[in-house]
Amino acid sequence: MSTYERSRGQLFDSAFHDRFGQWPVGYIPAGGADMGDIVAVADAVADGDDSDFYDAFVASGDAMAAEARALLAAGRRRSARDRFLRASCMYGAAYHPLYGTPVDPRLCAAFDAQMTAFGTAMELGDPPVRPVEIPFEGGELPAYLVPATGRATEVRPLLILTNGFDATITDMYFASGVAALARGFHVLMFDGPGQGAMLYRKGVPLRPDWETVVAAVVDYAETVPIVDTDRIALSGWSLGGYLAPRAASGEPRLAACIADPGQWDIADAIRRFLAALGVPDAATVAGADLDDAVVARLMAAIESNREMHWQIVQRGFWATGTADLRGLFDALTGFTLKERVGDIHCPTLLTAAENDPLTADTEAFYEALTCPKTLLRFTAAEGAGEHTELVNRSLVNQRVLDWLDEALRAG
Repeated sequence: MSTYERSRGQLFDSAFHDRFGQWPVGYIPAGGADMGDIVAVADAVADGDDSDFYDAFVASGDAMAAEARALLAAGRRRSARDRFLRASCMYGAAYHPLYGTPVDPRLCAAFDAQMTAFGTAMELGDPPVRPVEIPFEGGELPAYLVPATGRATEVRPLLILTNGFDATITDMYFASGVAALARGFHVLMFDGPGQGAMLYRKGVPLRPDWETVVAAVVDYAETVPIVDTDRIALSGWSLGGYLAPRAASGEPRLAACIADPGQWDIADAIRRFLAALGVPDAATVAGADLDDAVVARLMAAIESNREMHWQIVQRGFWATGTADLRGLFDALTGFTLKERVGDIHCPTLLTAAENDPLTADTEAFYEALTCPKTLLRFTAAEGAGEHTELVNRSLVNQRVLDWLDEALRAG
């Protein structure tokens, strides 16, 4: 790829690889990587395939982890911690193109290396932080509760972070957690059903009733002495922009809710997808009613598009525990807030990035809310126009945390 093309924003030769390879760019302010790390990986991948992409990121993570271990052996704990964090970021970027079932053992290997590096970094913190397990329906949700920077023994507000379809605890830490910790919030990050270790290692699929999941998380938070239980907020990004307000519609202990971006009905997005592909009666048809000819035509279109294949077949089927288009569409129609929006009572913030197709219904969602509410728009002109404002997380964190300070103070 030419320098000119890189100057236009694409680092990897493949646009598909660039989608995932640029995730660490958003984590630079939080110590997840540096631009040189990412460019070096892009150079190594060049016009290679998914295996080359995986190998280059894992090799970068391995080199950083080895350096971290050497620094630790030399007594350089702070430097070792920083390198372990960067290693976790690089491992976490490696495996997204490998999504799907049967689960690729390379995905699990990189995920394990990611979480080992992250866990070591957390233990090297001041104070040391260790993983916790939140009881949930006869099992446990993996989680980390990290105390606010420099205020580890104080009773402080808690920000719970929830993911969407395809990120992990480390992504939440870099994208939102570091900024919130510096602002004085304790931060609780967890993998819910269909996310991170719950999906990769336990095979537990995604579910729409996030109020049930978050109730267990809040139950745990209320047992932690440093948590101000009157000031527990929940923030979700990507699909978490549906999951967080869904949780708020059924969990009255939340003092504030953030949805980045605001989403209230995933079924509407599915209907738009069907309509764009020419499905008759797309606005009302159920997955079970799609005839074989329509399904075959849809699958042909999906298989011919690398991005669409990843989103629907590799990620969608796997994360929802479904086996075909009919099952996926029916599963996702359960992800709706339209009959529950009036049950959200806490102050709620919705974001909308200018070029994010998932914000198509954010305005309607905002208008339907009856609680104290705010809509924050982000634009391409300020470098924050894409989904979850990923390459300008500094800006979104500043504005969101300013809002949260005020919302919890008012509460």
